[in-house]
Amino acid sequence: MFSKSLKTTLAASVLATSGAAPAVADNLGAALVGSIIGGVIVNEAHKNRARKQPVTRKRTYSPARAQNRETQTALNYFGFQAGSPDGVMGRKSRAAVAQYQGHMGFPATGQLTQYERDFLVSSYSRAQIGGPQVIKAMQGPNGVRGLLRTWRDEATGTRSAGAGGYGSYGGLPFEVSEAVDEIAASADPSAEQLLQRSGFMQLADLNGDGKNDYMIDTSVSGSSFWCGASHCSVMVFASTPQGYQRNDFMARGVTTANFSCHQGVCRMSDEPASGTVQAAAPTPAPAPAPGGSVGGTVLASASQVAAPAPAAGGLAALQLFQQPAPAANTASLTSHCSKVSLLTSSNGGYMTVSNLRDPELALGEQFCLTRSYAINSGEALVAKVQGVSQAQVDSQCDAFGPVVQPYLAKLGSTGSDALVSDLQKFVLQSNMSIEQLSNTAGICLFSGYRRDNMEVALGAALIMVGVGQRPYAELIGHHLAQGFGVAKSPEQAQGWYQTAIAALETGSEPVFAPGQPERLALIKAASAGLTGTIAQPVPASSTAAALPSFSTD
Repeated sequence: MFSKSLKTTLAASVLATSGAAPAVADNLGAALVGSIIGGVIVNEAHKNRARKQPVTRKRTYSPARAQNRETQTALNYFGFQAGSPDGVMGRKSRAAVAQYQGHMGFPATGQLTQYERDFLVSSYSRAQIGGPQVIKAMQGPNGVRGLLRTWRDEATGTRSAGAGGYGSYGGLPFEVSEAVDEIAASADPSAEQLLQRSGFMQLADLNGDGKNDYMIDTSVSGSSFWCGASHCSVMVFASTPQGYQRNDFMARGVTTANFSCHQGVCRMSDEPASGTVQAAAPTPAPAPAPGGSVGGTVLASASQVAAPAPAAGGLAALQLFQQPAPAANTASLTSHCSKVSLLTSSNGGYMTVSNLRDPELALGEQFCLTRSYAINSGEALVAKVQGVSQAQVDSQCDAFGPVVQPYLAKLGSTGSDALVSDLQKFVLQSNMSIEQLSNTAGICLFSGYRRDNMEVALGAALIMVGVGQRPYAELIGHHLAQGFGVAKSPEQAQGWYQTAIAALETGSEPVFAPGQPERLALIKAASAGLTGTIAQPVPASSTAAALPSFSTD
C-alpha cells in the first residue's frame, strides 16, 4: 500500500505530460523485479522501523553550528575525539582541538585559527576520496592521523623520505619507492614482491643526462585500481637536479623504448606500441611555478604526443590519430581521481569560492568527492543484504546500463527537465516500488564506480533523479562536464547542475558532503564558469513536482 500510494503520487505529477515512456521500461521489471538487492534492503528497512520509530526534531539551521559540526566530524575522523558532532564546541571539542594542534606542532590553545581549521577540514575531505595513500596510512602505526603531517609537509615542500611511513627499496629514489608503496597498498603482493616481478619496473636513461630513469607498469601488479577497461597506469620517473619527476600515462604492453624525456618532462615516442594511448587528463593541470612543476608531478597531455609517421605500405598508423575523438572519455575515472588528488595536494587543498581559479578542476575535485560519497553510501546498503555475493550484486547492477540506454543516449541532446519527465514515466512502468528502486540504484552507484563501469553508474544516477532524489543530478552534471561515460558537454551539464542546486536551495537534504555549507556556492560558481555564463535556474514548477525522498536509516 505504501509503494502504491507513492506511485499514485508520481503518476499525478506526470499526468499532464503527453507521450508514452519508451517500451524499454517494461524490461526493467524483467531485469530487476524481485531484486535480491532492493527487496532485501526494503525488508530490512521495514524491520528496523517496526523495532523503533525514530523521533524527529526540527533543527534550526545555523552556519556557525554547521561549521562546528564539520570541524567535529573531521576531528573524530583523525582520532581526536570531539564527541558527537552537535555543533557546540564544548570542553571535549576544545580538548580534541588542542590534541590536533599538538600533533601538528601548532600552539595547543584549544581554539582553531582559520588556517588550522581550513587545513583540518580540507584534509578530511581529501581523505574521503580515498586512494592508495589513505589505504597505506590506515595500515601504518599512526593510522589516518599520519596523513595530516604528510599533507602538511607536501604543502610546505618539506616532506622527507620518512614522511608518511614510506621507505626506500634497494637504493631506489624516494619518489620511485613512494610510488611502489602506493601500488602495493591497492594490490595483494607486497612492495618487495612487486619489485621481483618481471616487467614491473624498467630502467633506462630517457633524458640523456647519464642517470637512470624509471618506468613502472602497474598492469603487472594485478590491481584493478590502476587500470581502466583496456589500459593501465604507467609511471615514468625522469631525473632532474631537484629529484625525480613523475609523468603519468595510460598504456598497456609498453617498454622504456616507447618514451623519451627532456629533463623531467616525458612523452610517448613517435611509434608507440600497439594498444598504447597517452593519458589526457580531463581537467588541465595548473600552470607550473617558474623553475618547477606543480607538486613535482606532471600530467601527460595529448599535446605532448608527436604525430606518428605513416607506416610503410599503408596509412593504418596515421589513421589511428586522425580519427575523430571518441564520444566519451574512455579513461579510468578511478585513475583520474588519483591524479586530481595529487593536484589538490599540490595546490594546498580543495578550491573554494574565494580562490576559484580553474572551474573545471574545481568541479573535478567535487566529482571525485561525490564519487567517494556514493561508494561509501552504497557499501553501507550492501552490508544490509545477507547471503548475496559481490558478484551477484554486480551482475544485477549490470542490468541498469542496457535498460536505461535510451536515456543515456539523450543526455547530450535533451534538456534535463524533459529527460527527468521521461524518467518519471519510466519509473512508473518499472513494476518496482519507489523504495526498492531507490535502494537498488544506490547500491548500483557503488557497483558502477567501484568497477569503473560508467554505464552502470550513470544509469543508477538517472534512476535516483527519476524517483525524486534531485540532488543526485549533480552526478550527471559532473559526467557531462568531465566527459566520463558520455560525450563531454559543459552546456548540457548546466541544466543538471541547476536541477541539483534548485533542489538543495528549496530544502532537499544534501547527499554529498553535507557538512560543507560553502559547497553549494562553489558548485554554482564553478558550473557557471564552465561556459562563462550564468545558467538560468530551474522553474519552481519543475521542483514542485518532485517525489519525496526516503531513506533506509
